Amino acid sequence: MERGDGCVEGHTARPSPRRRPTSRLPLLLACALGLLPSATNAGELKAPVQQVDVQLILAVDSSGSVTGDEYRLQMDGFAFAFRQPAVLQAVQHGRHHAIAVTLFEWSGADMQRQSIPWTVLSDDESLEAFADIVQTAPRKVPGGYTSINAALAFAGSMFATSGFVSDRRVVDVSGDGRDNTNGSPEAVRDRLVGDNVVINGLAILHDEADLKEYYESAVIGGPGAFVVVASDFADFADAMLGKLVQEIAGLSSTCTVKLAANTGR
Repeated sequence: MERGDGCVEGHTARPSPRRRPTSRLPLLLACALGLLPSATNAGELKAPVQQVDVQLILAVDSSGSVTGDEYRLQMDGFAFAFRQPAVLQAVQHGRHHAIAVTLFEWSGADMQRQSIPWTVLSDDESLEAFADIVQTAPRKVPGGYTSINAALAFAGSMFATSGFVSDRRVVDVSGDGRDNTNGSPEAVRDRLVGDNVVINGLAILHDEADLKEYYESAVIGGPGAFVVVASDFADFADAMLGKLVQEIAGLSSTCTVKLAANTGR
């Protein structure tokens, strides 16, 4: 539901342990996961490019500073957020009432793995199915250095093969530390911003208290780019919920603040 001031309202109470029934995976999700045949051989028809409101890449920190429990807290936080009515309302706020999302883990310079392929989210069923897959996805990057530079470059390359067209393209980087590989996140950030990509950040402060400032100066960029802060991995779910609503619906930070106030957070 859209508020009179252009914000999206939603209830963020945590869901009960009993899950909503899911009758089937959406067709595009099934194709992406290899459950249905795809036309990739020469001479076969290719799927048409689909228009969505935003292409969103979730870049999840899986470096050596992230323990197994902390990695799971990140994934559980994403799953919680995608199950909330506020995110569904944000998805349906757009002109096409659909977004395309993918998730990859990142660590060192050559350690990026796409965990969840590009998936269309447009309704409660597809959001629930996506949340289920996120929550059970195994960790594919077993630690390593923190190369935000390489993570941004990898994210940028993913848009070229997404199969979608959108007015907005967003990279959502979450992490608990600054680049420690002598790379240059700023250079890659500037190149992506020049290609009309927006980069937002979620800084987890349990190791580096000034990480928000680092993300602001070296990582995020593009019109309306912002950083959300989680004081620790345990705060990740609530921080991610407000962040997803803001970047999916293309709302201002003021709307995110109002959303949080309306839910008592």
